[in-house]
Amino acid sequence: MITLTDADRQKVSAAIAAAEAKSSGEIVTVATPISDAYHDVGLHWALVPLFAVLAWAAWRPTALVWWYDFLFGGWSPDPTMSQLLTLLTFFAALKFTVALLILKWMPLRLALTPAATKHRRVRRRAVAIFQAAAAGRTTGKTGVLIYLSLAERRAEIVADEAILKLTDDHTWGEAMHALIAEVREGRPADGIVAAIERVGTVLAEHFPRSAHDKNEIPDKLIEL
Repeated sequence: MITLTDADRQKVSAAIAAAEAKSSGEIVTVATPISDAYHDVGLHWALVPLFAVLAWAAWRPTALVWWYDFLFGGWSPDPTMSQLLTLLTFFAALKFTVALLILKWMPLRLALTPAATKHRRVRRRAVAIFQAAAAGRTTGKTGVLIYLSLAERRAEIVADEAILKLTDDHTWGEAMHALIAEVREGRPADGIVAAIERVGTVLAEHFPRSAHDKNEIPDKLIEL
């Protein structure tokens, strides 16, 4: 699991201060261990062995009779349909429960989560945090959030209203690439710093620092 040290936090704070010294924009950085619990993903995968048991019983119904005799003894009368269906229900519930317990292990659950699902969840969390932490909190509406979700190794950059009028998603491509490249090498702080530097360059170009500019949001890494 990727972690951040005190030295990393200081490095990020210094990078924010340096970037904001050239611009009236405000950069907010947020790092979180994971953006979503993906409980629904675990639930969906746990249904696979459940339906596999039902398919097995439909394909080999005599096997269910064999299991009934094995568990309850071969000297009993032939099992009724009710008894066989009860046994099938038990097997299906057992498989489902075991799979669900195995999928509580987050590395496995993440590995089985589609990339598109991770992207949507990380983006949704980033936007929600931006709305709570930065949107409209600056006088000129020039806040930018750099959001890093460590478990998914994904990042998002969300910009305030005034910045959106002058930029698009392609504007942040270089910053995103620099950030993710470092995170994949196990250096999240260096990635955040690289992204801050590139975001700062864009902000300095479109929103140069004025003589009356004030620091409206603390220059620190927020960890959730």
